[in-house]
Amino acid sequence: MSRRNRFSVPLKRNQSFALNITSMTDMFTILLVFLLQTYSTSEVNLDAVNGVRLPQSASEKNPINGVKLSVSATELKFDKKLLASLNANSFDQASIDPNDSNFIKPLFDELQNFNKENEKLAKTGNVLLQADEALPYSVIRKVMYTASMAGFPNLKLVTTVGQ
Repeated sequence: MSRRNRFSVPLKRNQSFALNITSMTDMFTILLVFLLQTYSTSEVNLDAVNGVRLPQSASEKNPINGVKLSVSATELKFDKKLLASLNANSFDQASIDPNDSNFIKPLFDELQNFNKENEKLAKTGNVLLQADEALPYSVIRKVMYTASMAGFPNLKLVTTVGQ
């Protein structure tokens, strides 16, 4: 029995208890630094487009700033402006150039106007394309071809982070 009592801490009943918060402050500082390092912000704001189901990707890179195009099964939009209609996965004949079947006239004209108004963003030649995952490649190819002809060769496809 003497061994058991030898290592016991004597308790004083009249002593007040003081909380030492130094170690807790260190812990919160470490958590704050960790969260700030892992938190990523992007300067690009992309709005979801109705009727566009984005494909999934494992890439976690932040999007770059550029011209925002969206292609759904029924329409092609520049930001929120309707440029051309699609029917059965093909553009209407009024928007396609009769001499070049891959050239979309309204898209080219809109990108040329944007080139004149926003020289800083236009110099990068970046396009963020939100394309529905069910669209055939021929539709996306026409958009890419027209964008490159208008001076926007750097096309980035927008995806959702999946598995």
